[in-house]
Amino acid sequence: MKFNQAKFMGLIKDIYSFSFYEKFSQAVAEVHPAFSKQKFIEAIYEGDFTQKEWKERMKHTTVVFHQFMPQNFPEAVSLIDKIIENLKRNNFADSNLAFIFFADYIEIYGLDDFKTSAKAFVSITQFISCEFAVRSFILKYKEQMINELIKWSLHENHHVRRLASEGSRPRLPWAMAIPFLKKDPSSILPILENLKNDPSEYVRRSVANNLNDIAKDNPQIVLEIANKWKGHSKETDGIIKHGCRTLLKQGHPEILSHYGLESTNIELSSFEIKTPIVKIGDYLQFHFHLNNKNEVPKTIRLEYAVHYKKAKGHLAKKVFKISEKIYQPNQLTKIERNQSFKLITTRVFHTGAHQLSIIINGTESEVLEFELVK
Repeated sequence: MKFNQAKFMGLIKDIYSFSFYEKFSQAVAEVHPAFSKQKFIEAIYEGDFTQKEWKERMKHTTVVFHQFMPQNFPEAVSLIDKIIENLKRNNFADSNLAFIFFADYIEIYGLDDFKTSAKAFVSITQFISCEFAVRSFILKYKEQMINELIKWSLHENHHVRRLASEGSRPRLPWAMAIPFLKKDPSSILPILENLKNDPSEYVRRSVANNLNDIAKDNPQIVLEIANKWKGHSKETDGIIKHGCRTLLKQGHPEILSHYGLESTNIELSSFEIKTPIVKIGDYLQFHFHLNNKNEVPKTIRLEYAVHYKKAKGHLAKKVFKISEKIYQPNQLTKIERNQSFKLITTRVFHTGAHQLSIIINGTESEVLEFELVK
């Protein structure tokens, strides 16, 4: 699910604001006469709402919303469809992240009603993605749910087709993993086969992400798909390349060979770290020269790896791509890069010795050390 936090001019949890609930409850009241705007908003703000983080607020909204809905699940789903249609009439944008509680509602209250929930997913995902919620159904119903996903991969709406691929990813980020698909993804391969030529880039990127997930546990399956799909179309070649990105970063020999990425007679020189002591908050600066000493042009995939010091003192490598392009014979190129050590929420920096290396077509060069200090 794509989300640009910056557009909300604040924290992600603040999408659940008083203004949001006021507008939402008005839209509900217009199609649900028994609904009380005042009581709904009072229930939302009871207790420690302001202390809740984004996911807690979303879950809380689901539970409170349920209190004001018909207790009969099919009736509630029918009403949600009417609410969504009214939200559209009131110019609520599609894919507004705040409405993810609709999908959460189906996951929590519809898990024992497969037929109604499957129909609800098709409808709701055209307004807000259901890729997280559908995973509980895959875990519970397995083949039955996967057969439904295969049907969705042929749906006329691109949001539904994407749900088939994105929802079935074995390792979807920020979602529960699906262990049986990590072990054996063969049951979801028909989904990817159906979508490999999809006209929507949104869908094709999901197919690539699904392949990349599979590659982390079953690289041979992805290599077989890459060979099978190769040259089918420009778009399919793009799916394969993006779907093999983890294998490329790992320097997997077969995928490097698949793309003709060989490191023979490619010379690295003048590799230097310009800032051997880096303060947290600053940049690591480095440069090097690259020369294709072959007599023919060569495609060179150029990356660098930062070996970060971890809390227990060991080093963990993270690979960053620089470029992938054709270098002419004896083309000497100077490359300079800055690597940020600014504080971010997704990475904790630990002071001490770190390492940096250059990777040429999957082959790692000499390793240089630098020191990270406060």
